[in-house]
Amino acid sequence: MLSNFLKLSDRIWVLPVIHGSGDFAIEVRRVMLAQEFDCLAVPLPPSFQEQVEEAVAELPNLSLVVQPEPLSFESWQPDESESDDEIAADAFASQSGGQDELKACSYVPIDPCQPVIAALRIALQERMPRAFIDVETANFVSLAAFYPDPYPVKQVSIDRFAAALMPTVPRIPEGQPEARVVWMANRLRELERRHQRILFVCSMMDWPWVKDAYYDRREDLAENDDIEPTETYANDPLTHLFWLGELPFITGLYEQARQSLDDDENLSIDGVKALLLATRDRYRRELKSRARKITPKTLRTFLHYVRNLCLIERRMTPDLYSLILAAKQIAGDQFAITLAEMAREYEPVGWVSNPTTSAEESKANDGRIGNPTYEKLRMTNGVAQLPDGDVVRMKSRLPGQAIVWRSLELKPKAPKIDQDQWRQRWNPFHQCSWPEEDVAIEKFRTHVKESALAMLGADLVRSEKFSTSLKDGLDIRETLRNWHTGELYVKVCPPARGTLDCVLMFFDSPADPRDYPWRITWMAEHHDESTLALFATDFGREMVGPGIGAASYGGAMFLFPPRPIPEVWSNPQFDFTDTMEERLLAAACVYSECRHIAVLSESPPGPGWRRLAKKHGKKLMHVPLGRFSQETIQQLRIVHVLNGKQVRTYAAHFIRKA
Repeated sequence: MLSNFLKLSDRIWVLPVIHGSGDFAIEVRRVMLAQEFDCLAVPLPPSFQEQVEEAVAELPNLSLVVQPEPLSFESWQPDESESDDEIAADAFASQSGGQDELKACSYVPIDPCQPVIAALRIALQERMPRAFIDVETANFVSLAAFYPDPYPVKQVSIDRFAAALMPTVPRIPEGQPEARVVWMANRLRELERRHQRILFVCSMMDWPWVKDAYYDRREDLAENDDIEPTETYANDPLTHLFWLGELPFITGLYEQARQSLDDDENLSIDGVKALLLATRDRYRRELKSRARKITPKTLRTFLHYVRNLCLIERRMTPDLYSLILAAKQIAGDQFAITLAEMAREYEPVGWVSNPTTSAEESKANDGRIGNPTYEKLRMTNGVAQLPDGDVVRMKSRLPGQAIVWRSLELKPKAPKIDQDQWRQRWNPFHQCSWPEEDVAIEKFRTHVKESALAMLGADLVRSEKFSTSLKDGLDIRETLRNWHTGELYVKVCPPARGTLDCVLMFFDSPADPRDYPWRITWMAEHHDESTLALFATDFGREMVGPGIGAASYGGAMFLFPPRPIPEVWSNPQFDFTDTMEERLLAAACVYSECRHIAVLSESPPGPGWRRLAKKHGKKLMHVPLGRFSQETIQQLRIVHVLNGKQVRTYAAHFIRKA
């Protein structure tokens, strides 16, 4: 129930809202369904009523009802001291001015998360009379403001929320804003003569001054202007983010919950979790084996990071910048880009306006789901391109939270048309690696080699009684075993016998040959690199820059110190093998000069591999893949192939982490 604090009279209740807030849209719905009203008043002029109500009936199809504003010209007299050339130059400069010189339009966003639109939607369904009570203005003055986070309205009633906000509400500016407030107060007086219970939905910034004007019985300060007719447009789906109150993805969740009758009370928070899970699924689907593993622990860390950012910015719910920043810091640029792309998508799943048209076909129709009747404009930050090509300034009739734009550096994925061009220009006779990745994989090879050597010497470790030296440390187990004797025992770790010059790494075993079509043997460029034989995904499918392809290791053989060897994959000497892993193992047994070979894999080598090694007088030392960080392994698996050494001069600009 609305309290007396929000009553203007015995017949008028005011419901102050924050425009563009899904939380307030839910609260408006709750109030209108819980109480009986016989009239809904909204702060829009009558010229918008017909097309706004038609567009509301088309929801969940998004649209904008636009009203052009006439151009205003100031009287101008040329200065007698100015020459004709100066006058011509000034005229040219005025014609080529910036955004302030553009033609302006005001618009009503038909957004399900707009409280005013939600109220009209319910009023239309309940066949409740609607009154558009704002004054007709030819040049609308749109005033955005900085509001507190609307999430507390779930725990605090609207009257308490409005009362807490009231001391911070600024005095309404003189001129058109004040005239609009007085006009709406007088129209409410006229409405209460014909209706018994009126609900007036307006902005938090307007309702105190509407209340004052209502009690002061002030005369109208303005008259209706001559205005242009309104027109309804659909919007380019890629630019929904610039005018919707909530993130387009979360707006879609509100519509999905409405259609399926699910609970939508906490979508402002639960929607972030749904966005995160949907982003993870798309990220895995697009990058496949190159995707970083997004584990529940990673998601928990992400949410903690977002929470801390919200606390720093004194918010209760995160904005898009906080989400993308956290995604970049936790999971890299590509995950952050995927999240940004996912957040701007509006998909009311299951909605098909025309029974003969599928949702996919409707979406393919210029991005207008089931709404082919409206022409499409393209909205950006306060500017829009109309279907006829004109660029106009856009002013919202329902201004909400003031928008603050912040920059965040991300390396985006190349467009498909560019990837196709780069793929066509690829020279197959000039290929080389990216030096930074060479250094990383060589360091990892050394680490695997040292782990294998440590395992090789583990069988030689013994314990002896402490005499004069701790040797390699106190042997706690043996000391406790002989605790009754009072003797201390120390470890003796003799140097490992033997060396390693070959390391096998199998990241995906057993590997499907169809997933790893690229197989090559690379010779070392200098003495710090290994001779390398590998199988990996096709780098031609993932072009990240001109002359730069990205692939993912399936497995590799490293020979160090480097030495020239025949091509492993075309050598008939190894045709007896059945799998790519066996071919690399056979090559390692033939080309290795040491008795032991280190094998990094998920599971230990089977009997067949050990028999093959024994046949060549070799012994396999298994190093478990699970011993190392999965994030590190995922990074090391990525290999970038450059189309010539000259590409190294600019490759860093295009290569991004997973």
